[in-house]
Amino acid sequence: MSLEWFDRVSEELHDHLESICDKYDEVGHMAIDRAAKHPRIEFFVETEEDESEHFCALFFDPYNEEFYIKTMDMDFEHLSKVVLQDIEDIIDEVHESFHQYLEGSDEWEDEEWEDEGLYVEADETVEEIDVEWTTPEVTAYAYEDEVEVTYQFGVVEETGDGVLRRINRVKTADEELLEDETNFIFSKEEANTIIAMIASHADSLSELSEEHLR
Repeated sequence: MSLEWFDRVSEELHDHLESICDKYDEVGHMAIDRAAKHPRIEFFVETEEDESEHFCALFFDPYNEEFYIKTMDMDFEHLSKVVLQDIEDIIDEVHESFHQYLEGSDEWEDEEWEDEGLYVEADETVEEIDVEWTTPEVTAYAYEDEVEVTYQFGVVEETGDGVLRRINRVKTADEELLEDETNFIFSKEEANTIIAMIASHADSLSELSEEHLR
């Protein structure tokens, strides 16, 4: 197990990105987490609200001495590991992810996605959109017979975008079943950014409890 390749890339990567992209030189940042089981380099921009928005997470496997990213395979609906063979591949991947992030930020600046009725706000249902649900409801969390959270993945038939449906079911003391549904629509290009952000922050999340859902 060696981190030599990781350290060499970490030292050179930022300078390479700045030299090939003026926009990254202005707003792009990177942070190194060397202490993780699989060390990673996270790339982000800082917003006007002094928050960080991540657009790419680059992981390093110290046993195989290789860099990789995690992507969503929209055809088979599972996470995939893509190995980046050399620093040129790494630079290209980060550079492409950065511009995909910028294009997405500019395109959906109003936070209310409306394109001939195909995009909806995150808390609206998708009843008016033709969705092919490609998975059954998968239980993500359950507490006895009182609380259940399920997820379901589908594809918007007209656009090919992904839909993630979250259903929260809670049984009250009066035996009344309350159901809350949330839908999130995203493009194939956005999927990789979402995965990178979740992977970068998953360790900081708290365990889900019944109180969180009431």
